[in-house]
Amino acid sequence: MTTFEERETVHAFRDDALGEHDAVGLAEAMRRGEVGAAEVAEDAAERVRQVEARLHAVQTHIDAPVPGTAGGALAGVPTFVKDNTDFLGLPTGHGSAAFTPRTARRHAPFARQLLSSGVTVLGKTRLPEFGFSPATEYEHAEPVRNPWNTAYSAGGSSGGSAALVAAGAVPIAHANDGGGSIRIPAACCGLVGLKPTRGRVVTNDQSRRLPLDIVSDGIVSRSVRDTAAFLAAAETHWRNPALPPLGLVEGPSDRRLRIGFLVDSPNGVRADAVTRAAVDETVATLERLGHTVEPVELDLDPRFTEDFLVYWGLLSFLIGVTGRTFGADFDRHRMDGLSRGLREEYLKSWRRTPAVLRRLKRTKVAYAAAFRGLDLVLTPVLAHTTPRIGHLSPTVPYPTLVERILAYVAFTPVNNVVGTPSISVPAATTTPDGLPVGVMFSGRPGSERTLLEVAYALEADRPFRRIQDVSRPERA
Repeated sequence: MTTFEERETVHAFRDDALGEHDAVGLAEAMRRGEVGAAEVAEDAAERVRQVEARLHAVQTHIDAPVPGTAGGALAGVPTFVKDNTDFLGLPTGHGSAAFTPRTARRHAPFARQLLSSGVTVLGKTRLPEFGFSPATEYEHAEPVRNPWNTAYSAGGSSGGSAALVAAGAVPIAHANDGGGSIRIPAACCGLVGLKPTRGRVVTNDQSRRLPLDIVSDGIVSRSVRDTAAFLAAAETHWRNPALPPLGLVEGPSDRRLRIGFLVDSPNGVRADAVTRAAVDETVATLERLGHTVEPVELDLDPRFTEDFLVYWGLLSFLIGVTGRTFGADFDRHRMDGLSRGLREEYLKSWRRTPAVLRRLKRTKVAYAAAFRGLDLVLTPVLAHTTPRIGHLSPTVPYPTLVERILAYVAFTPVNNVVGTPSISVPAATTTPDGLPVGVMFSGRPGSERTLLEVAYALEADRPFRRIQDVSRPERA
């Protein structure tokens, strides 16, 4: 365990144009003329430089920031795009050393939706190779570090985005989630991370080609209202008519909910003591706020975890086969240890693919059954608290690494398979050395409003802990 004396907390909060504003507050200040967009972008770039030597969160920094739609709800708010999403004029590297990235010739659909909110893009953030790992670490490069304590993981796969937002470099940043990759780094870094319903935001080209689309795009933020504001702005660019309209959610609801909770994963993984305490404390808060909270069971097929691992391996296999679409010099042998291991294990069981896909698609039946009579379900985000750097490194032998990942990422993948929305919010409970712990609420398809309202209620009852308030931080 890290002692207090060993702790290094890195943040960039200071008296400049960004101040301590969240994205909504900063956009309002710019609309009132209190600060200018150019000054905000310049100061954000300076903040990024201030923390980057310690956090290693940035893949590409743009010399001339790219502004979004004038008049957008978040006009002028500085942000970053995750480096698995095409952004015109920038290379897309997917966190991989297996190829030389090509410069994107156009914006990906979600990049256009992001820009429609008015944000100003400063560059791209790092992710683990192809987003497979829940820790943003590499075989031959510096890991992305957690700004609350740099000896620990920032999570993955949106670890670079989460590190920059938690450190105060930018108020929000792009993230996406194919098995927990918005919610995991949000939990590790004390942020709000909402994985939207499948189809709530535009679908990127890669997702359309998947046999089962498990990926949703969104953001990580320091406040609930920032996530709510982004989703409302995104909806003005494009709205899926198959889902109920969301609009701008501005605070908690008076409605009293029936909320189920479980602490141990349906696949048999038991949460550690600190994680259990975070869920228990959240249950007590919800009951005090007038909600009915009761235990619930999610009766998944006992093969769910194994099936998800096979599907994960299928994705790595497909990347190995189609890799030259990423770069002419793509070499699957240069993929990292996790990617290689996933592909090699898949090749031993590829004949099971049709049955695996059928069972995964049927998961929605068990999920719907768990929600009978309930509005939401509360769980941990992760089965244990944030690990130290190296615990989930791709240099760890594959069998050990997969065992560690499955003992850690035991709750989030269900929502990706079913396509349902899920939000990670910081719990009042922290680890003994002060790291954040996240709890997760999941809902039915299209229930983002209810998720945001509950998150608002928890934030209002006990404001989320701020990194700049940590005792004796060592500032970057």
